[in-house]
Amino acid sequence: MNKIEELIQQYCPEGVEFTEIGKIGDFYGGLTGKNKNDFQDGNAKFITYMNVFSNIAVKTDIDIFVKIGEKENQNRVEYGDVLFTGSSETPDECGMSSVLTEKITEPLYLNSFCFGFRLHDKELFLPDFLKYLFRDDSIRKQIGQTASGVTRFNISKKRFAKVIIPIPPLPIQQEIVKILDSFTQLEAELEAELEARRKQYEYYRNQLLSATEVNGKWLMNGAEVEWKTLGEVCKISSGGTPSTNEKLYWVNGTIPWLKSEVCKDCYLSNSKTYITELGLNNSSAKYLEKGTVLMAMVGATIFKAAFLNFQATTNQNIAGIKSIDTEKLSDKYIFYYILKSYNFLTSKLSGYNMINLSQIKSIPIPIPPLSEQDRITGILDKFDSLVNDISVGLPAEIDGRRKQYNYYRGKLLDFKPLNN
Repeated sequence: MNKIEELIQQYCPEGVEFTEIGKIGDFYGGLTGKNKNDFQDGNAKFITYMNVFSNIAVKTDIDIFVKIGEKENQNRVEYGDVLFTGSSETPDECGMSSVLTEKITEPLYLNSFCFGFRLHDKELFLPDFLKYLFRDDSIRKQIGQTASGVTRFNISKKRFAKVIIPIPPLPIQQEIVKILDSFTQLEAELEAELEARRKQYEYYRNQLLSATEVNGKWLMNGAEVEWKTLGEVCKISSGGTPSTNEKLYWVNGTIPWLKSEVCKDCYLSNSKTYITELGLNNSSAKYLEKGTVLMAMVGATIFKAAFLNFQATTNQNIAGIKSIDTEKLSDKYIFYYILKSYNFLTSKLSGYNMINLSQIKSIPIPIPPLSEQDRITGILDKFDSLVNDISVGLPAEIDGRRKQYNYYRGKLLDFKPLNN
């Protein structure tokens, strides 16, 4: 008998109590009444959407601030609160959770696109247990069912309050945290090693794609380059979204349709969403050729890119970029150069995270001979495989560990209900 089984036999041999979360706590909203000026020279830390989305425990080393007046009535985040994303482009990414597992002394606020959940009795759960519980597949499935929408999905707090969770005794929670923390620590170590390799990859990518002026000529790795703008050498267009009120535009669709979330500096080989021919013809969506470079024009992924390995359509928040003459400019070279330019491009942003096609068309790109483009992309393809291909090396090991962790998390959090 393992330690968990011993604890269950000791503390809850008949089973574990389950309850609707609406019966043991209350929801609260994020910041209200703020505009972009309030996020300049702020005086209080706030938790961003991506902080919640990306971390099971809130990252508290925050360097993003918001202006909060002395008499403002805004909700503060407290130790043990569970934070959730309120909406997403897919239902399975709605309601992603993050828990404040550290005790802090300074005020901390939540962005307006998320909401918080606070227990009536904070002794009921260990915050570190909750960070695992609300990311478990069985709970995530329930949460996903509380979201509704077509192109944008939003959580219904009324339905969310009906999500049912177990309340195991604290000693059992503590042992589960101990086990799962060991898994996440090992994964974190592997991720750190992979991140070091990615930084090395980025360094060589930046070196290979940097142009310098020598005696009045611009050179890249010794080859002369010609500067052009993307608008001069590429076809650039945005997509569109068929009306979500017309089921005939979506039901049984066969045409791949992509959202800006797919732009994650990666190669794309499939789509989660499809539209019909009727939907295509009755919207500004348009076919993009295989080999098109996609760039997000709004939100958290702005300026992030993806390389399209199949014919598809996109929504209006993605720009499709395709070389006019592939005998002079390689699509894959464009892709890698956009990846290399990410920090430069984001540094030029002002105000809201949104750009238009004119801004993309004005982006400069140095163009070496096609043979040099092919040499560069060949080297970078090999690097990319080493750091991103989950079938080999560290990515494969991390993927294996993650699957193992998910399996054991599901097993550890699978309790027998009391009186069942």
